[in-house]
Amino acid sequence: MAERPARKAPKPYEARVVRTERITPHMVRVVLGGEGLAGFTLGAYTDHYVKLLFAPEGVSYPEPFDIERIREEFPREQWPANRTYTARSWDPVLGELAVDFVVHGDEGLAGPWAARAQVGDIMRITGPGGGYAPAPEADWHLLVGDESALPAIAAAVERMPSGAVVHAFVEVAGPEEEQKVVTPDGVVITWLHRGNLPAGEQLIAAVKTLDFPEGAVCAFVHGEAAFVKELRRHLRLDRQIPREQLSISGYWRLGQSDEAWRAVKREWNEQVEREQERVA
Repeated sequence: MAERPARKAPKPYEARVVRTERITPHMVRVVLGGEGLAGFTLGAYTDHYVKLLFAPEGVSYPEPFDIERIREEFPREQWPANRTYTARSWDPVLGELAVDFVVHGDEGLAGPWAARAQVGDIMRITGPGGGYAPAPEADWHLLVGDESALPAIAAAVERMPSGAVVHAFVEVAGPEEEQKVVTPDGVVITWLHRGNLPAGEQLIAAVKTLDFPEGAVCAFVHGEAAFVKELRRHLRLDRQIPREQLSISGYWRLGQSDEAWRAVKREWNEQVEREQERVA
C-alpha cells in the first residue's frame, strides 16, 4: 500500500496587534488586524478557534515566513509552538479578530505574551476551526464551562435564537472575574465563584441539581478535563442525552502543561467515551 502523503501545513496569516484591553484582573483581550488577515473569515460556529504560533525565545525565522521550510531546516525544538484559542469575535468590515487570554502572571506561553503585547506586534495564526453552534431546533440549551470556555460560551449566548431557553453556568475565580455579556431576550449567565474549591466542583453541582426542562437539549460543556469527564458521564448516563446533542471536551487538564495535555487529549477523550459506552 502506498504511503499517504504528509498533509501540508496551512499557510498562516500574519496579523498585527491593533489594541489590547484588560477585561478583568486575569483576562486580557487582544485585537488582531492588518493586511495580513486578508482572506480570513469565520463561519457559523460560535466556538471557532485559531492556532497562534510562538517562536521559541531567541529564535528567528527567514522571511517570508514558511512553516514547511522551517520544519525542513530547523531542529524540532526550534519549531514554533502553537496554542489554540477561541475567536471571541470577528469584525469583517474592520478586519479585526478579538482573542481573549487568561493571564496568571508568567505562567504559560500565550498568557504572558498577551499581557505584554504592544500595538504593532506580529502574531501568526492558522485556522479557523470549530464545530459547535446553538441548534435552532433544540428545545433548550445548556452551556457549562470555566474561564477557558468563557469566550465560546459568551459568543454562543450572544447568538442564541429568539426566545431560546438557556441555562448557562460559568465558573470563575471570584466576582472580579465576571464579564458583562450582552445577551438576547434576557438570557443571563449564572456566575459561580470558585474561591479555594477544586476547579469545576461548582459546575458539577449546578448541572446535577438543575431541573432539566422538557424536550431536547443542545449542550456545550468545556473546560478542565476532570469536571468535563464527570459531567460527560452524568449527561450521557444519568440524563440519557444522545451523543449528537453534546459538544463536550476537556480544554485543559490540571497539573499538565499545554503540550502534555494536547499529546494525550484525543486518546483521553476516546477512552472516556469507550468507558461510558460500556457502562451504558
